[in-house]
Amino acid sequence: MPIDRRLAAHFDWTLFGIVVGLIFLGILTIYSATYSVSEHQGSGLATKQFYWFLIGIVALVTATTFDYHRVDRIAYPFYGVILVLLGIVFFIGHSGGGSQRWIHLGFFTLQPSELAKLAIVLALTKFLQYDEPPAGYRLRDLWMPFALMAPLAVLTLIQPDLGTAVIIVVVFFSMILMGGLKLRSFLYLAAAGLTFLPLGWHFLKEYQRNRIWTFLNPDLDPLGAGYHVIQSKIAVGSGRWFGKGFLNGTQNRLDFLPAQHTDFIFAVFAEEWGLIGCLILLALYLALTVVALGIVSRAKDRIGALLAFGVLSIFFAHVVVNICMVTGLMPVVGIPLPLLSYGGSSMVSMMVAMGLLINVSMRRFTF
Repeated sequence: MPIDRRLAAHFDWTLFGIVVGLIFLGILTIYSATYSVSEHQGSGLATKQFYWFLIGIVALVTATTFDYHRVDRIAYPFYGVILVLLGIVFFIGHSGGGSQRWIHLGFFTLQPSELAKLAIVLALTKFLQYDEPPAGYRLRDLWMPFALMAPLAVLTLIQPDLGTAVIIVVVFFSMILMGGLKLRSFLYLAAAGLTFLPLGWHFLKEYQRNRIWTFLNPDLDPLGAGYHVIQSKIAVGSGRWFGKGFLNGTQNRLDFLPAQHTDFIFAVFAEEWGLIGCLILLALYLALTVVALGIVSRAKDRIGALLAFGVLSIFFAHVVVNICMVTGLMPVVGIPLPLLSYGGSSMVSMMVAMGLLINVSMRRFTF
């Protein structure tokens, strides 16, 4: 569908520029994380990530071309497709790293749980689009959003993919608060969650429980469950002020860092670019957050504000949880750093999310 020239004139180049800047930092870091000293070259994953970036650009532009009010029509069908894909994963899904999360599509390996985050945003946007009750939503008013969230979170959790399940729940709470949940209802919900927290412990895998124990006591199992975080913190700290330089991170080079091009890519970046580099990277993430908040506040209607806020919730939760995980401030739950970590599904779904943000921003002037 062609883009109206008046809309194109309001394309949010600031947001687009920040996104592209973060992605190129990510490609450089992936190249370094997979660089072979003996072969004097990277593994090729950086090149693949660049191709995912090009596909992501197409996905971003596509996400800007339709009027976001059509979310009302596509939200539940999209949600249904993702639910089916999450179910298919258990029958023909590809396993890796102890999880069964991916579906081979020949030329592409799809991770449906990455799209599940967009599905819950679209579904909640559709449900909450109408004016909230004068006194706010009560818990009994929100059985439908909970019924939409629960299957996605549970199917993702038992893959197992604890990190993505956590993000889905965080997005759910963020959007119902934004939608107008009564404060008293929120407190009831929080109290119920804390009450049932011990019950959730029994649904965790053994390695997930060990990660929580080692978060509370990092020296409990330094060569096992605590290895990831201990090596990650050494890499982050050894970068000091200005880092060791591009391709010179010794923790990464000597293979001490696990998942260095995916979930722990921030440790690679911190070791090579130091505190100053990390502050610049965090400034880019903060700038993107501020721009997104501006889009939420200036959206011309409630559906636009809800859609933009849902996307912002995904992005913000990913950044906070990943960096806290890598620096030992939270248990390891295994989620990528958005726009930096290697991964086609993550890259394309995040680019679609950014496209939806730009979509809302472009149409704030239309009537």
